[in-house]
Amino acid sequence: MPNVQLPPKESNLFKRILKCYEQKQYKNGLKFCKLILSNPKFAEHGETLAMKGLTLNCLGKKEEAYEFVRKGLRNDVKSHCLPQSEERGHIQMRDLEGYRETRYQLLQLRPTQRASWIGYAIAYHLLKDYDMALKLLEEFRQTQQIPPNKIDYEYSELILYQNQVMREADLFQESLEHIETYEKQICDKLLVEEIKGEMLLKLGRLKEASEVFKNLIDRNAENWCYYEGLEKALQLSTLEERLQIYEEISKQHPRAISPRRLPLNLVPGEKFRELMDKFLRVNFSKGCPPLFTTLKSLYYNTEKISIIQELVTNYEASLKTCDFFSPYENGETEPPTTLLWVQYFLAQHFDKLGQYSLALDYINAAIASTPTLIELFYMKAKIYKHIGNLREAAKWMDEAQSLDTADRFINSKCAKYMLRANMIKEAEEMCSKFTREGTSAMENLNEMQCMWFQTECISAYQRLGRYGDALKKCHEVERHFFEITDDQFDFHTYCMRKMTLRAYVDLLRLEDILRRHAFYFKAARSAIEIYLKLYDNPLTNESKQQEINSENLSAKELKKMLSKQRRAQKKAKLEEEKKHVERERQQKNQKKKRDEEEEETSGLKEELIPEKLERIENPLEEAIKFLIPLKNLVADNIDTHLLAFEIYFRKGKFLLMLQSVKRAFAINRNNPWLHECLIKFSKSVSNHSNLPDVVSRVLSQEMQKIFVNKDLESFNEDFLKHNATSLQHLLSGAKMMYFLDKSRQEKAIAIATRLDETIKDKNVKVVCWSLLSPKKKLLLQSSPNLNRKLQPALPAVHKCPGSGLSPVQWLCFLNQRPRLNLINHIKNCEWL
Repeated sequence: MPNVQLPPKESNLFKRILKCYEQKQYKNGLKFCKLILSNPKFAEHGETLAMKGLTLNCLGKKEEAYEFVRKGLRNDVKSHCLPQSEERGHIQMRDLEGYRETRYQLLQLRPTQRASWIGYAIAYHLLKDYDMALKLLEEFRQTQQIPPNKIDYEYSELILYQNQVMREADLFQESLEHIETYEKQICDKLLVEEIKGEMLLKLGRLKEASEVFKNLIDRNAENWCYYEGLEKALQLSTLEERLQIYEEISKQHPRAISPRRLPLNLVPGEKFRELMDKFLRVNFSKGCPPLFTTLKSLYYNTEKISIIQELVTNYEASLKTCDFFSPYENGETEPPTTLLWVQYFLAQHFDKLGQYSLALDYINAAIASTPTLIELFYMKAKIYKHIGNLREAAKWMDEAQSLDTADRFINSKCAKYMLRANMIKEAEEMCSKFTREGTSAMENLNEMQCMWFQTECISAYQRLGRYGDALKKCHEVERHFFEITDDQFDFHTYCMRKMTLRAYVDLLRLEDILRRHAFYFKAARSAIEIYLKLYDNPLTNESKQQEINSENLSAKELKKMLSKQRRAQKKAKLEEEKKHVERERQQKNQKKKRDEEEEETSGLKEELIPEKLERIENPLEEAIKFLIPLKNLVADNIDTHLLAFEIYFRKGKFLLMLQSVKRAFAINRNNPWLHECLIKFSKSVSNHSNLPDVVSRVLSQEMQKIFVNKDLESFNEDFLKHNATSLQHLLSGAKMMYFLDKSRQEKAIAIATRLDETIKDKNVKVVCWSLLSPKKKLLLQSSPNLNRKLQPALPAVHKCPGSGLSPVQWLCFLNQRPRLNLINHIKNCEWL
């Protein structure tokens, strides 16, 4: 039934089908399709059959969908519905060639619609055929009847998009002329000036560019990019010239911070002291909480750090005695708050330098004088976090939160600190103050795609050994990214109608690299680590495991253990009952909601059950699903390739193992984890003599380039020798020493526990990593003087006021809590 005109009733139904399809109301769309197709006169209506096929495809019924689409095409080859839906499918899947072809078909079918022209131009733009894209855009622009003196937003966006294509094509002169020609018809005047400045710089018209950047600075004196552009335009060659420019701008904008802050990046020595002295005094007198954040980027320079420390400590001493910044000053005294902000700054300063005892002294003094300032308690919590006492950090962050319960930022920070301390229930209760009533905070945060909370939950569950719960959160994060990718489907037609073309192209480019985001990387890395753990140590029957653990216990210890187990079982049972009731309630609500709305979007999602997730049959295959996006998008991170190696090592894929270590080697050949992978890989290759000749030859040639005619023992000894001052490298070398030769256990332990003055990376995290096993206790028996040995390694711990813990006690405390997995690729050190 080709090209049949539907009567008004059926035509209205067909319009509703299209609307339901766009709004993802697929169930209703199928109902309207049925109403049209049930009429014998229109049972073979091609467009309706095609729309039914497209709707079924969205519901996952692909075979049935293909049948209806083919039938619809047979009955109406010239239908416009299929090309329109097809072009959205092409751009969604980034099939740019197919997108261009379908856009051309739509342009032929509907040449008077602007979306047809714009879509066709965008197709060429994305294919980087800039000349054709510009020709199409110019042809379309000439059809727009917009008076020169009228400002129309959609026309303005078209001009700016046209200019963006010119800049990407490196047509700088054309871009400048274009923006000057249509300047009066563009709404975004700031962007016009920024484009002018950029193009004038590219064209070498420096005098004109300098005037543009001066005008931009007059509009916003806090934008550092404008200062950078001005310096390039003026071609300032000496430090004096650069300082003079900043001084002039500072006089013109006395309230601006940037013209006084930026010179601090440039000057050294006494000139730095002079400028820093002025800068600090003004900000301390005004009371500027983010002052340290403003100056933190200077802390790469030890000379500047020393000058800042000397200045501020002198301020503090003088303010305590005479209320002046210097005892030699006269005039109006400083207010009491000045001393408060000086002490707050010093606490941040010494925290940054790792001198936690001094940092706590200053922050406690500030709290004693002003116990109602949130920033002080926030900083105290931060110091304890850096020390490693996460429960104390959570306690002080909770104190800060209690001072202003309406502050969502502090609420979120408090929840984050609680999760870092493995206080998951408390963190959920904290977040519940800002989530929807009637639902659990965990559920609501998942609905809101609150991924900072979920990634922190993943780490907490992973540290606690609750792998099922951790994997559930990992899959929830993965679903969020899938939904974000899927949601762009709605914008393919919307942006054409609203002419938000620059934002649309930016969206497409963002979606292409979406899984580069840190949240996805954290979730994927944790998921891979957990699946590797479950592959190496599949979960066993809990009661059987308890029997094994109780064999070597005394009667008293056994009684204590059984009592603890009973309490844990009772608690777990109560929690499970609570979860079951909550799950039933949620399921009822979801069913009711589905019945009321009478729509389906993509079918019911599979429920994520922790018990099933942690007892998966093929953990390595699940790990690979998380690995693939990392290999495609985060190839510049060495952890991606080392995680890939760990998976392929367990699967026995030698060529893929080689690929992984080669890519990691190209990023950082001195990485300690890579060193372990290389030795394990070489050892595994030598143990498999039945490899195909071609594979064996390739492996030998490539490994020869890495090991350079050295045997594994020599390679490991050289690694230890060249990294003798790094505890992390020493640990990896010691582990491989024992891996290669079990008789060298004592020497390996001695290397891993070496804590003399030459070690540079001594801190709580690394010391715990080297001295504690994930499964066993401290090596106290083998090192009777360990407490004395640890004193220089952990000065911040045993000197902290109120800690009351020796280094060994502190490490024991950390050993009782799952703080050991802070370094994500920690391995089981069986020799510990």
